[in-house]
Amino acid sequence: MSLDDMNKLNRLEDLKSKLFSKNYQTKIEHRDIFSYVPKNEIVDSWETKEETEFDAQEKFFMKTSGFKKFFIFSVIFFVLTLGYAAFVFFAGGNTVSNNNIDISILGNNFTAGGDELPLIIGIVNRNNSELDLVDLVLEYPKGSATDLSSDTEHLRISLGTIPAGAVRNENVKMVLFGEQGSIIPIKISIEYRVAGSNAIFVKEKPYEVTIRSTPINLSVDAPLTISPNQDITFNVKATLNATKATPNILVKVDYPLGFTFKNSVPAPSFGNNVWNLGDIVPGVEHDISISGKMVDVFDGEEKTFNISSGSQSDTDKSIINVIFNSIKSIVAIKKPFIEANLFINGVYQREYAIDAKTSISAEIHYANNLDTKVNDLQIKAKISGNAFNRKTINAQQGFYDSSSDTITWDKNSKSQMAEINSGDSDSVAFSFSPASSFSTAGVILTDPSVNIDVSISGKQAVEGSDVNELDNSTGAIIRIISDVGFSGKALYYSGPFVNTGPIPPKVDQATTYTVVWTLSNTANSISKAQITTTLPSWVNFVGPISPQNENLTYNAFTKEIIWNIDRIPKGSGITAPARSVSFQVSFKPSISQVDTLPVIINDAVLTGHDDFANVDVTVKKIRLTTKLDNDTALPQGGGIVVN
Repeated sequence: MSLDDMNKLNRLEDLKSKLFSKNYQTKIEHRDIFSYVPKNEIVDSWETKEETEFDAQEKFFMKTSGFKKFFIFSVIFFVLTLGYAAFVFFAGGNTVSNNNIDISILGNNFTAGGDELPLIIGIVNRNNSELDLVDLVLEYPKGSATDLSSDTEHLRISLGTIPAGAVRNENVKMVLFGEQGSIIPIKISIEYRVAGSNAIFVKEKPYEVTIRSTPINLSVDAPLTISPNQDITFNVKATLNATKATPNILVKVDYPLGFTFKNSVPAPSFGNNVWNLGDIVPGVEHDISISGKMVDVFDGEEKTFNISSGSQSDTDKSIINVIFNSIKSIVAIKKPFIEANLFINGVYQREYAIDAKTSISAEIHYANNLDTKVNDLQIKAKISGNAFNRKTINAQQGFYDSSSDTITWDKNSKSQMAEINSGDSDSVAFSFSPASSFSTAGVILTDPSVNIDVSISGKQAVEGSDVNELDNSTGAIIRIISDVGFSGKALYYSGPFVNTGPIPPKVDQATTYTVVWTLSNTANSISKAQITTTLPSWVNFVGPISPQNENLTYNAFTKEIIWNIDRIPKGSGITAPARSVSFQVSFKPSISQVDTLPVIINDAVLTGHDDFANVDVTVKKIRLTTKLDNDTALPQGGGIVVN
């Protein structure tokens, strides 16, 4: 028997003794189904199987113990690292924290606008490291703004290095502006660097100053409510609120949409809304009275006038460089008690432009907007200006007084005007013709226009025997458009050029013609003037041009001719020399044009802008043919093409 067999026999004997022992407990395991055991997992002895399971468990617990050790080590390392970082951050070392930098401001929180405001700014570095390349930066509004979103002033002061634990005090001065009681923000900050870094760090602190007074006091006296199309006058007063004179002070008024400027006392220095008050000295008031009219406005609207004052810009004398003060004046638009609206040729507006050949029909619509009736209504229309024909005035149901050029409607001429009930409305009308562009002395009128000013009044009965007088007004201005003359003619035997070719024109033979354009103008200067036309396909542009300095161009691809005239002064061709240009074209007839008068230049159109009437003007000239109506030397039938 081998040694191996003896060992197996001993193990069997040990197993028997365990099975027949009284203390041996058998563990019975119930299975619902048979488990599949792979063939390679079957052991050849009980002892071998037990040893295998034990070995696996031992290996598992050995692996688990190693993982726990690694995990515990990692946690301890993380805690130590976090503790070190916290120590470095909070305890300091050589690091810098914004929390260890203090900015203090010593100064007055109230100042007068335009006066110097001194401040002492203290910087404390409580870090363990120095601050390098430190700049003190102050930012505040440049004008009277109460925020830092608009134009601002920047003051930068270099402080160099602030050592650890050091204190740096800096004296600064600034000038603030604003309305009385306004709060002006100041942003104070320091910019610095730290050793070992190129980054720029910033520490900020806000500061506010209240303006207790302004260098320039502004006040405005204006009505709180007005009616549509009503005249308005308001007064602006500027006074110096300082002990020293202030030089080069401007006052600017921004008008609301719908306001038409008429005049002011004193007259504006720039445009119609900027006044130069010069050097303002203490105790002297500067008054500006502005007159105008609210037009094209409606009941319930509010219109705001913005008034500002400040120092004059060095680069543009009409601009306020620094605003010292600004105020607003709000005017409410309210429907009048009795309303009158003037319509010209069926259109309701403030300004009109009409040519001298168009008659003017005016109609005044009136209404009672009160809850009570109005008695003794009266309407007056005063006509003025230099461009109406007094003999043509027709006052329907009214009386025209030629001594004052006034038409009056009342209960004597129209019985319905004796009593107008609440909400009632009606109209009156008149008409006239514009005057000639020439005065009786043969002089051209300057700025020909007609003004119509309408006033309406009535009486409202109130409690007892009292009566309220009611009134309102409206008006219109009618500008007469200048009469621009444009003539064109084709010539052969006359003109600045020598023409060649047969007359009458013959088939397949070229004949040249001279085209002359002439301009005239009456009352108003015309700007941006231009004449355009084209040549037919059977005509070619030859040139030359006379006078040579005229800006006339030809496009051979489109066959378009353009004369850029620019300006036509008033009186051209009447009281001053006419403006004209000449050029030459060539025509070679085709057999299909025999016995016809072919076109040698198409319709020409003049366009421009009447600067006084503020409207565009257009004049059209019909095409020119070989008939040559303006060439008296042309023989009869000399324009008909022959074979």
